[in-house]
Amino acid sequence: MNVYIARQPIFDNRKRLYAYEILYRSGTVNTFPKQVDGNEATHAVLGHVLFNIGLDAITGSYPALINFTEDHLLSRSPLQLPKERCIIEILESVRPTPPVIEACQELNDSGYLLALDDFDFNSEIEPFIPLTHLIKVDFKSVDQTLLADRIARMQQSAQSVTWLAEKIETEEEFQVALSLGFDYFQGYFFDKPQILKRKTIDASKIILLNLLGEVCRPEINLRKLEELITPNVSLSYKLLRYINSAYYSLIRKVESVRYALVYLGEYGVRQFISMAAASEIARDKPTELMRLSMVRAQQCQLLAIACGQTGDASQLYLLGLFSLLDSMLDVPMAELTAKLPLSNELILALTEQKGRFAPYLQAVVANERGNFDTCTEHLATLGISPVVMSSTYLQALAWADSFEANLV
Repeated sequence: MNVYIARQPIFDNRKRLYAYEILYRSGTVNTFPKQVDGNEATHAVLGHVLFNIGLDAITGSYPALINFTEDHLLSRSPLQLPKERCIIEILESVRPTPPVIEACQELNDSGYLLALDDFDFNSEIEPFIPLTHLIKVDFKSVDQTLLADRIARMQQSAQSVTWLAEKIETEEEFQVALSLGFDYFQGYFFDKPQILKRKTIDASKIILLNLLGEVCRPEINLRKLEELITPNVSLSYKLLRYINSAYYSLIRKVESVRYALVYLGEYGVRQFISMAAASEIARDKPTELMRLSMVRAQQCQLLAIACGQTGDASQLYLLGLFSLLDSMLDVPMAELTAKLPLSNELILALTEQKGRFAPYLQAVVANERGNFDTCTEHLATLGISPVVMSSTYLQALAWADSFEANLV
């Protein structure tokens, strides 16, 4: 059995990453299944988390929320997981029978944090609340006019729980949920540009866009890059720190921007500068935005290589990296692509989601959000198997974590 794992970010009220929920499906080699048995899926994910993949590869240093069915709670399956790394999520289908409550109490006493999924304020579920740290509410399926009062009343009843609003997809929904008293927020609201009025790009970021433009050209001008990087203290520091990191293990320390660029070579310069410049551009945004860009960039590149399109790999790397550039700058994508010397195919994929590059990004985005049926459709267009998608996703996660460690 194969397990197709994605992760969805959870943020605190300052948009700082708090945890990831692991989204999973189980299926055969060739297809992502439409129906998944909960017990079977949880069993398979536990196997991969504990033995085949590991939490570090999936969620890095952040906690993981993992769904558990009644059968798994009764069999004490969660006790196999490290309590410091995992939050046990009780599915909405689980009823609070005495044996289930006993199992949850044991987990609680053992130091595990418990989350209650899709809470709808049904009194039948209330026996879980004293054992629960986190209550998740489907923001789109409940009456929002009643939420503030219900949350306030439960807080007054001395229940020390925190509230998580899930399926938050826009900044407006985030602000409403925040005003209603939610503590945590789950969804992809953070990767949407907030284009509320025409916005001018800050001068410092124009310089960074110019830097991105230089590394997008067919031939790199190292002298021009040096001129753009040297005055930028942060970028210069990152470049020298990167070239002198353990990743390269140089015998002699590199102390100039020029020698660092020469040593990296054309491919290394394109990769590092594009990533470092994008990181600087996204400095005032949630860190997950840049992390997600890095994952997309690497996975798009790996998919190109996997299907034999090595000549397109560098273009697809840029496609993934630039796919969230509008969200980083809150400027329409068409306006940004007009400022960069990108190929017509890259512009078409970024602005209209069309052309031969588009299915790569569409498959990657569908996979990261757990929309595996949609992902499969795009993969079929490319002639790539779901197994390759799963493998490249995990490789991209690991690469992004490693690269980010040397980038910061």
